[in-house]
Amino acid sequence: MHPTHPPIGLTLARVARVVSRGFDDGLAQAGGSLPVWLVLLNLKTRPVANQRELAAAVGIREATLTHHLNAMETDVLLTRRRSDTNRRIHEVTLTDKGEEAFLRLRAAAVAYDAQLRDGLSAEEIAELTALLERLAANASPGDDNEPAWAGLAEADA
Repeated sequence: MHPTHPPIGLTLARVARVVSRGFDDGLAQAGGSLPVWLVLLNLKTRPVANQRELAAAVGIREATLTHHLNAMETDVLLTRRRSDTNRRIHEVTLTDKGEEAFLRLRAAAVAYDAQLRDGLSAEEIAELTALLERLAANASPGDDNEPAWAGLAEADA
């Protein structure tokens, strides 16, 4: 017997690619990228004591984060300095230019979110969110990591 519908994983993967490309394009037009946005967002929405915690919050490896932080430091979006109490720990802070980049990228993220929500009711958004969360739970049972964007809606930044 042949399936009557495409596998949900394939549909989800296709939609995720389309949505991801659109988001990447919006961030690029605002002068950023997804990794830069996630670093800026996490520095704004949660206290980060060191690069290891920041890498975990963003969902990338420390070596990859270091690469991004080097580029962001070169672009004067952030500064890093060794902790006074533990020289192995780098403290990462945003510069004024980093704050401006955060605001630009936040505007792009909010605009793209509004585009995605166009024509959908609040109930449909809630149902979609619940369904996606159930799919994620089914795909990775026992994985309770918060996404890199957790706290965005609650951020007072």
